[in-house]
Amino acid sequence: MRMSCSLLDFCRVQELRQVREFLFPSQKSAAAGSAEGKDPAENELTWDDSDWGSWETSAETKEDGPTTEEEVQQSAPWLQDCVLSLSPCSDLMVIAREHKAAFLSAKWQTDDSGREEMTLAVSWSGTLSAEEGECVSSVICIPLASQKRSSTGRPDWTCIVVGFSSGYVRFYTENGVLLLAQLLNEDPVLRLKCRTYEIPRHPGVTEQHEELSILYPTALVTIDGFSLFQSLRACRNQVARAAAAGSDVVQPPPLTYKKWGLQDMDTIIDHSSVGIMTLNVFDQMKNASILGGFHASVKGSPPAMSQYITVGGGPFTGFYYAVEGSSQPLLSHVALAVASKLTSALFSAASGWLGWKNKNEEEPAQKQKPKVEPATPLPVRFGLPDSRRHGESICLSPCNTMAGVTDDFGRVTLLDVARGIAIRMWKGYRDAQLGWVQVSEARGEREIATSPSMPRRHAQFLVIYAPRRGILEVWGTQHGPRVGAFTVGKHCRLLYPGYRLMGVNSVTSQGWHLNTQQVCLFDPTTGALRSVTIPFHLALSDKKSERAKDMHLLKRLTALLRSREIDPALLESEAQSILLEIKHPAVKKQALESLLANKNAPVSCLTNVTRALLTSLKEQDPEAVDESLLQLCSSQLRLLQLYSDVQLLHSPDTSPSGTEPLPVAGIEEDLARIGPILRCYTELNSRPSVTFAQDPGGPLPVRAFLSQLVCEGGELHVVRGPDTDWTHLGSFLFWGCLSGQSPLEQVCETLQQSGISPQQLLSLLLTVWLNREKEILKRADAIRNLHTLLNTLSSMKGAVEESWDVQCISPWWQQVRNACIQSESAGAALLAALVAHRAAKCSITSLAESKFQADWECVSLELEQWVVCVRQLEDMLALQTLLSLPPPQGSPGGAMQRCSVKSLLENGRGGVADSVAKLIFRQDVPPGVLKDIVQRREDGHRSEEPVEPQQQQQQEVEEEEKLNGVQRLEELLGCVCNRFPHSLATDVLWAHCCWEYVVQWNKDPEVGRHLEWSVEYLKMISSPHIQLGISSMMWNTFIVKRFSAAAFLMEKVGKAPKDRLCRRDVGMGDAAMTSFLGSCVQLLQALMEVSSSSFLPPYPIFSKADSGVEEALVPELCVEEVWGCAEGPASIAELALQQKAVHYPLVQHHCLLASLLHAAMSFSLRIKPLSLFDSKGKNAFFRDLTSIQLLPSGDMDPNLVAIRQEFLMVLLTGWVKATGEAEETGSCKASREVDWPAVCMELASLLQVNADILRRHLVCELYNHGLDLRAEEVMLEVEDKDVLGSQLLVLTGQRLAFSLLHSQTQTKATMELLARLPPTLCTWLKAMDPSELRCPSVPLRQSSRLVSRVIEMLPENHAQYSLALHLLETVDSLQEDE
Repeated sequence: MRMSCSLLDFCRVQELRQVREFLFPSQKSAAAGSAEGKDPAENELTWDDSDWGSWETSAETKEDGPTTEEEVQQSAPWLQDCVLSLSPCSDLMVIAREHKAAFLSAKWQTDDSGREEMTLAVSWSGTLSAEEGECVSSVICIPLASQKRSSTGRPDWTCIVVGFSSGYVRFYTENGVLLLAQLLNEDPVLRLKCRTYEIPRHPGVTEQHEELSILYPTALVTIDGFSLFQSLRACRNQVARAAAAGSDVVQPPPLTYKKWGLQDMDTIIDHSSVGIMTLNVFDQMKNASILGGFHASVKGSPPAMSQYITVGGGPFTGFYYAVEGSSQPLLSHVALAVASKLTSALFSAASGWLGWKNKNEEEPAQKQKPKVEPATPLPVRFGLPDSRRHGESICLSPCNTMAGVTDDFGRVTLLDVARGIAIRMWKGYRDAQLGWVQVSEARGEREIATSPSMPRRHAQFLVIYAPRRGILEVWGTQHGPRVGAFTVGKHCRLLYPGYRLMGVNSVTSQGWHLNTQQVCLFDPTTGALRSVTIPFHLALSDKKSERAKDMHLLKRLTALLRSREIDPALLESEAQSILLEIKHPAVKKQALESLLANKNAPVSCLTNVTRALLTSLKEQDPEAVDESLLQLCSSQLRLLQLYSDVQLLHSPDTSPSGTEPLPVAGIEEDLARIGPILRCYTELNSRPSVTFAQDPGGPLPVRAFLSQLVCEGGELHVVRGPDTDWTHLGSFLFWGCLSGQSPLEQVCETLQQSGISPQQLLSLLLTVWLNREKEILKRADAIRNLHTLLNTLSSMKGAVEESWDVQCISPWWQQVRNACIQSESAGAALLAALVAHRAAKCSITSLAESKFQADWECVSLELEQWVVCVRQLEDMLALQTLLSLPPPQGSPGGAMQRCSVKSLLENGRGGVADSVAKLIFRQDVPPGVLKDIVQRREDGHRSEEPVEPQQQQQQEVEEEEKLNGVQRLEELLGCVCNRFPHSLATDVLWAHCCWEYVVQWNKDPEVGRHLEWSVEYLKMISSPHIQLGISSMMWNTFIVKRFSAAAFLMEKVGKAPKDRLCRRDVGMGDAAMTSFLGSCVQLLQALMEVSSSSFLPPYPIFSKADSGVEEALVPELCVEEVWGCAEGPASIAELALQQKAVHYPLVQHHCLLASLLHAAMSFSLRIKPLSLFDSKGKNAFFRDLTSIQLLPSGDMDPNLVAIRQEFLMVLLTGWVKATGEAEETGSCKASREVDWPAVCMELASLLQVNADILRRHLVCELYNHGLDLRAEEVMLEVEDKDVLGSQLLVLTGQRLAFSLLHSQTQTKATMELLARLPPTLCTWLKAMDPSELRCPSVPLRQSSRLVSRVIEMLPENHAQYSLALHLLETVDSLQEDE
């Protein structure tokens, strides 16, 4: 029976043969003989993998010849001559002999069956000794804990500590890198042992410190664990940094340690460091009397002492006690020399080491052997004298209370550490190896009523391996029996570290799950590492272990159920025997529930086991049987029987009867009415989609069936939960009937006899119908089957109350309506409502006739509910069909929106328009296209119902596909608008589209097109009241925050900001910010257009004097009659009507700022926008547009006007430059490009800047860039012609000077013309600077035309009139020469 101890393989060691050949070169097999001709050093470190892994198949190689059983037996004892150590985490093993060592690290591999297993493979091998003649005498692997907060208990790395015969102790990494070396004594190292932190199990137990102890023949060295941990981490980091930098490793300082000279013992072989202990007062007085006599004084508090136990000879066992503080930590002479130069405060045992020293400074000290510090004498307190007995090893228990000692007489002695006496002895165990296993009591194994506050108990088991007999035994301590014995090989090694991770304390160990092996048995013949598993109840007496045995049986059943591949018959027999063997009812109940919840157990197995358990309970004394367990067995057996019956009815062998379901009266007319839209809905929702394992495709597992049904009081109830999905259960019960594959009458009769209420059966039926819509719409007979099922369920007892008055609403049919209006499956819900409507009408008619009632008004009350429900579902079907349209390629896309009648009612009066607006965004329909669609519908060009979609060919051009998509959208949108004439009124639809696009823009401001389209939808709204409210809400909710951030950013940097700054402060790139500011201008202009006309100045871009909110009537927002009960949040249009009127001058003030910002970003101009306004203007910005603010009035400061004029002139220059570059490249202007000259003139009027100066500047700039035709157009609007003529005369001179003086292609005629020119004209031309011209090479006919214009502008008495005439003659002469 597996309730006893077990020996389980958990790891395999690979490459053992290569390890043996590396450590024993003289024992190489003949297969490796061919490698002898190679270099000896190469052979020493090169593996011969010709028979790699041969040990894994040692049983199969008997037929192969060379590897015989004798060879294996001869090679097995080689491990006894090696020093072996395994990390407590089982992830590193060290095998060493003489001066060589091999490190084996853990790896995970997949075997032939696909199961992963851990293996140990060679990761490093080489020579460890550094001095001539020394060899390895002891090895220990210490895993070091990670200091990261996210650590859960796995080691960060493992340090290998090696003791040598020379007395040196060296520390290595897993890769064989030497970290630290120190000579602590000149005698050989006998044994290395480690003690790590353990959480105290009781409040009175002294917390033990971590420690590394090193045993020499006459001395014991202890190193504090905290100091060692810090030193090793620092050494490892230093080595890693040196390796990364390619520099030499700095020699670390030596460790601090305590060194005790163990006296009064002839020979010492092994030791154990028990830790710090404190005597009780009685023992303290007893020791004082023995040591100091009758008059000895006793200290007030018992001293803390470190206890050490040694084994060897004379005496056989010695007990040493070192009082804390009696010895100072030691340092070598090198460290003392450094310490003399430093402050003495650094001299501390916990400090670890004093600092780094360069390698060059260490060279003189390294040439001679380090000085060895003397030991502090420590006499033996007492011992166990036995002159003929010599101890060989000692093994301390995990709780530090007992120790096992082996000797040369083949005895194993159990010591009481605290009392110093032998309490038990075993004989016949020569060369025994010892280990301990500490087992904790599992939670729930103790009776809770005994003492719920008591801590968990622990049991200690002594493991003895007797190699002479090849047996491994487990004994209970202190006087317990042998609880386990295993026959193993005679050449194994029992590995017991006796410690865990170093670097752990009471704080860092919180929440850790330390996975360490306590005892491992290593078999070199197979390479297997085995762990000993002992159940806790083996440490208890029979009476106490009864419940523990039950818990063990429960664990055994749990392990059995977790097996993936197990024979059902074996599972049934094992589970039945375990259940019958368990004694306690609570455990038996838990075991039965675990079995019933298993997904692999067949229903026959569950039924037989439950029936056998119920039979055994009934055979017992009724008073001794637990009532809850009996009820559980009977109820689960009843559910299992129902599952089997229904499963049998749905089996392929059971075919339905040949009678066809009767046709449903009146349903054909309903189907004909909704047929086109239903077919379109079916097509759009039949696209392939992702399905998951939870979808109701396969049969319902029996555990899911049992988890969703419960038996109470002889009736079955379906479990209701917040996340319960009844689709699987409903499909199991009714899908065969709906699809016509199962006998409908028999299934309903079985369900009626089961005791499930008709209301819950109706819920299950409707859940299947509504959740499996795609399959329902493909089956033509499903409607008739649903009608039959509804009638059958309605006729069940308890369905429709007999006392129901037809004047009231029936709860039965109200349940159907509730399910339909809550479902998002519009097609299936409408079909279910139509079928239920007909069934309810027949039921009410027959009930009224049977009771001879003719009160038709009362009958119509129930039917009126059905009429409203059907109408709502028809509207919902049309809307859902529209929402199911797939988004075109390249559109924003997004998940398809699903809605129900209930969700639409809860979304308020704007729910329909909001859903359509989301669809418009997914379809990426431009505002102009949508406006045309709606306009054509209003003109009556489209029918009410959509035309059935024609199947398109596989390959069509993208334009045709896009056109067809628009046509489909137009058809379905027209159908929905006809069904929702009020909810989808034009202004309401535009308002929701406007709001949806600005919401989407706010999610991704980089897409400026969304905000542009939002403003276009805003302008399409005809009602000024709605338009005013929407624009005001847009400004306050989404725009003003980013707008103010853009203004402050530009004010801060003094120019158009770069992309990085725009993203940091405004949340979008520079290109998106330019588009955003342009949309702000459009939004504020639209807001001004619908504001009160009393403030409007005569500026066409900033206002429209013909419109105003006060002149229009407030629109009345209505909804359809069947949707009048909608309750929820107010729609966007309703919120817009609630907004306050805005203050027009303040809106104009912000629009002026927006235009300035837009201009600066468009042409990358330098500007501090807020500096163009006085203090009143600055304070008015970014205030609530409905508030009355103090705005600038009267004449502005001339200096401020000058700054404004300079900016507008720079703006015009930037526009002319961009226009010239566009004409040079031949690029056409964008359709939405702003007429910047007109904007600039209007800004000049608002900013009190002389517009004529700007026009003259614009004319000069256009001529400067060679845009003469545009300049002539603007010239007509200039008022001061004289000043303009003088400016243009200079520009003409610059052109002529470039042609005559600076052109590289001067001809002879040009030189002669220069000679004929009047001296004054020639001097004037030479003073001109053509480099100021942006386009100097202009055709002479354009210059001639320009001179003519100048002559026309200048009066004859002008000082430069004659100069203009000379210029005209010169240009004409140049034209004649050409």
